[in-house]
Amino acid sequence: MTAQAQLTLIGGPTVLIEYAGLRFLTDPTFDDPGPVGNLTKLAGPAVTREEVGHIDVVLLSHDEHEDNLDVSGRAMLDGVRHILTTPEGGERLAAAQGMRRWDQAIIPGGTSTVTITSVPARHGPSVVKHLAGQVTGFVLEAEGWPTLYVSGDNSSVRKAGRVADRFPEVDVAIVFAGAARSPRLNDMMLTADAERTLEIASRWPDATVIPAHIDDWAHFTQPREAFVAAVAAAGASDRVTLLERGESRLVP
Repeated sequence: MTAQAQLTLIGGPTVLIEYAGLRFLTDPTFDDPGPVGNLTKLAGPAVTREEVGHIDVVLLSHDEHEDNLDVSGRAMLDGVRHILTTPEGGERLAAAQGMRRWDQAIIPGGTSTVTITSVPARHGPSVVKHLAGQVTGFVLEAEGWPTLYVSGDNSSVRKAGRVADRFPEVDVAIVFAGAARSPRLNDMMLTADAERTLEIASRWPDATVIPAHIDDWAHFTQPREAFVAAVAAAGASDRVTLLERGESRLVP
């Protein structure tokens, strides 16, 4: 591995990943603050859609929830060539490729061919699976580049462990945290909290672990300040690399 990926935290679950000559975007959310469907957005994106510019690939963990694909995010999909998501999302979104667990998409990059694998994720406890819907994570690989894991809206340490079994050499793990909860789903935790983030991080002891999905939405019950405090209380601040909203950083 010689190259470094560049990550920019747009806000919420939205991260720009510049990797192997391609520009990836996770779960696009670009709406202004205010009500969005059944949810409430507290802050707009730190980087506007126009400022983001061209996107080659959208990594969409799921399309049903507004904090992962809002109105503006949905509109931008028309200009993206590759949209990778769940099998059900692939049926709902005309231009998207639905990927089953362990399916791979191979996309030529500017410097290396990128292999993207759809990996296990679970959006909350299994008892609400029929309500929370399908969700997927992704692993990116390219010769000469770090291996990246994007958790998507995953709350399951066990599912992340299955990813680690298949990909033990992950260099960068982007973990959606924030401990999202919804009254419609009995207030069960739908994304990782700090404790689970650290458990997931332990599967890759040498990886750079970057939390996302800790900003901008009212239903995050462990947003940035609380997340940082919980990690510090666990004596594990050195295990996570925090990006400020709008910040870009080369990793690992």
